[in-house]
Amino acid sequence: MKIFNKQPINFMGEKGTDSETVRLMDGRLVYKKVTVPNFKNGTDVNIKITVRSAGDIWDKSGSAFVIKDLEKLSILSIAEKGEKFPKDSYIDEKFPGFINGKNFNTTVELMRFMTPFGVGYYSDNKVKYRKPVYIPSWEKQVVWEQDITPLESLVTGTFYVGVWIDSWTAEGYDFDLKLTYSNRKQQKVKVIPLVNTIPYVGGQKIPDNFAHNDLEQVINLKKDAKNVKLHYITTGHGGHSGGDEFIKIKNSVYFNNKLVLDTIPWRDDCASFRRFNPTSGVWIRKDSASYIDSKTRSYQIKEIEERIASSDLSRSNWCPGSAVKPMVVDLSDLKAGNHTFKIKIPATPVDGDKLNHWLVSSYMTYE
Repeated sequence: MKIFNKQPINFMGEKGTDSETVRLMDGRLVYKKVTVPNFKNGTDVNIKITVRSAGDIWDKSGSAFVIKDLEKLSILSIAEKGEKFPKDSYIDEKFPGFINGKNFNTTVELMRFMTPFGVGYYSDNKVKYRKPVYIPSWEKQVVWEQDITPLESLVTGTFYVGVWIDSWTAEGYDFDLKLTYSNRKQQKVKVIPLVNTIPYVGGQKIPDNFAHNDLEQVINLKKDAKNVKLHYITTGHGGHSGGDEFIKIKNSVYFNNKLVLDTIPWRDDCASFRRFNPTSGVWIRKDSASYIDSKTRSYQIKEIEERIASSDLSRSNWCPGSAVKPMVVDLSDLKAGNHTFKIKIPATPVDGDKLNHWLVSSYMTYE
């Protein structure tokens, strides 16, 4: 199912020609109603997203999401119809829509991704002098694929698929999105949305909530649940060079007061994405290089000036041009009743233009 094809996403820019696509937030979020057959015996599901810059030079957070329960309030009905986030969906009475309410479900992510710097629009040597010698050419686009089989129940039947990119330029990006179904027998599971701190729509604030308090909520299971798994997606952002994007901060997740995930989410392989980042800022750094001298045919050492790009730098669980996979925790079997869920991140608060924040989403699956 090709859901979107070369769909623009931007801020008050080109709208595209697909009459079935709805644009919200001045074009920074788009969605479409989709109908797919139900698979009686389950199925594998794969998502594929392709992104190209249409003139935006920056790296930006992105999220593909699904909304299934059309009877409840969602970010779509709130943005389109002027509905209000219910008070029981707030965290700290300040951050709406981050947790479930009585008539509101948090948004389930299909894929978290980070756009690279300028791939596509700037890949034709507009910035050729930024290209390292080890890259033959800039890539024309970036493509991500992920297995989302645990979310099969949300992406069959009738549902809404949307994409948000945090672009503030009229040029923005264009993207493709495709869902593939194998019809291979799979265990069917149910999904319970838990948390989503991505500020998709108006009224939602930059989520520096973790700098002030732990995020806690109570989950009510109406029936016993087997083979429960917790899916957790997290990335740190902002704050300039010393902010949460560039420093190691532990994420601790508790279920029923038991520590079930204790990790420092970090990527130190970002230099491997350099070919996707033509407009990344580049600095020159002096270094000592060992090399084979052509005359002596032996290794010599000399001082050189080396390029280093912003896209090379390690970050809090993402790189410019990367997708972000969920961490999965096995919670075994759970009895019906109330269960507690808590996320603790000793994060840095927003300070003027230092926009520290953590984009965290989580959901549970069970048989």
